[in-house]
Amino acid sequence: MARIVVDVMPKPEILDPQGKAIANELPRIGLSGFTEVRQGRRFELTVEGEADEQVLAQAREAADKLLSNPVIEDVVNVSVAPEED
Repeated sequence: MARIVVDVMPKPEILDPQGKAIANELPRIGLSGFTEVRQGRRFELTVEGEADEQVLAQAREAADKLLSNPVIEDVVNVSVAPEED
């Protein structure tokens, strides 16, 4: 079985209140140097067999049509996850 990872992020022009809250909290817990945080979503799709180009194309279509809202989000990654040992 193969696992495909789809990462979705808010478009740059969209406000990200969760990311802002995280960025504000980092210095309070002693972590400095981060200037911005954007929070996104990750999906993992498991398929039987190999994740060939046809399967990746279907995952991209699912990402565009179902997993993301194209008005406010970008699909930033569709890739095969490394096999776990």
